[in-house]
Amino acid sequence: MATTAKKAEEVAHASMFDAVLARLDKAAELFGLAPEVAEILRHPKREVKVSLPIKMDDGSVKVFEGYRTVHSTHLGPSKGGIRYAMDVNDDEVRALAAWMTVKCAIANLPYGGGKGGIKCDPRKMSVGELERLTRAYTRAMSDVFGVNKDIPAPDMGTGKREMAWLLDEYNRVQGEDSPGVTTGKPITLGGSKGREAATGRGVMVASLAAMKKIGLNHKTATAAVQGFGNVGSHAARLLASKNITIKAISDHTAAYYNEKGIDIEAALKFVASNGNVLKGFTGGQEISNNELLTANVDLLVPAAIQGVITSANAGDIKAKLIVEGANGPTEADADQILNDKGIVVVPDVLANGGGVTVSYFEWVQNRMGHYWTEDEVNAKHDASMAQAFENCWFNSQQYKTSMRIGAYITALKKLDKAIRYKGNY
Repeated sequence: MATTAKKAEEVAHASMFDAVLARLDKAAELFGLAPEVAEILRHPKREVKVSLPIKMDDGSVKVFEGYRTVHSTHLGPSKGGIRYAMDVNDDEVRALAAWMTVKCAIANLPYGGGKGGIKCDPRKMSVGELERLTRAYTRAMSDVFGVNKDIPAPDMGTGKREMAWLLDEYNRVQGEDSPGVTTGKPITLGGSKGREAATGRGVMVASLAAMKKIGLNHKTATAAVQGFGNVGSHAARLLASKNITIKAISDHTAAYYNEKGIDIEAALKFVASNGNVLKGFTGGQEISNNELLTANVDLLVPAAIQGVITSANAGDIKAKLIVEGANGPTEADADQILNDKGIVVVPDVLANGGGVTVSYFEWVQNRMGHYWTEDEVNAKHDASMAQAFENCWFNSQQYKTSMRIGAYITALKKLDKAIRYKGNY
């Protein structure tokens, strides 16, 4: 019996959705959220799973699993990315959709949370296969998607190319042009200027705001950035532009450290000419990813994958500030260790909200048929992110809790009002 119980406990902790609910529950208890409202938020509004038979280039037919979860539409249409990866499953999509509900509420956007995915390995598929898969998924989800219903965007394994295919296929199904049905599109098809760098830019804004709160001078501060993809590379570039010395960077192929600071522009040029990988970069000493996480720096930006800060390494982290660029980089059991060490953690649901904020701007521009300059987009983004940070900081101080729980409370305050105003059946 003891073994069975232990296994059940391990399964429970392995669930991403359970991890999201645990943090929501903690925030709900501190905030005093009514049980009936908490119960509503514990259950996604809609979950769709589809089978997608695709003719492969060799003439064979392969069936792929596709998912779309709408967690909430209390504040507006659901919003969230579509990821292509082999580990996509219903629990992960459910958790990411719930995270989007929280993230959109924190960013004060008129959106609920959604998420989608297809279980596949896009690196092993041809362009033709990926296009057929994307179009099949769009047709299967055409009654879920909609400009005022559910608005997808790029995520892991997808980008503006896939969004262009999705938009075109959705338009064919509906028989009209609906550019606002997806965000993260190419600019020529209605995408927004500033969208590509938006998530990394949000990390920069959140980092500067947090440094000011804890008395760190950004002109003398040092940082380490894990992940050098879209989020990490832009975050590193923008942090460096604010005179923060980036001592360490990494991607999935290698990590590098330079006590005097890494030349980020040189790193960006190297990656662009080296197949988008850091391996072989000569601007620093090669280290392990764990050494990067525990480097002697003021600011740590985990902007790669989930679950990299754990109970095993949290005690060795020397940074005074962690700003989460990735989704879920800190495991729940590491939170208390970081809190006990006095490390301020700006959580993912706040720190990487710049992406969905500019996605919202893209949607607004699509609906208006009028488009802003990059400077206008950046100014609106920075003001929105700064306000979101202040709201979360205020709630963390008011409720004497961490920034993470303060961020969840910020979201719950907004969701609580929306659910009560709309009422229940």
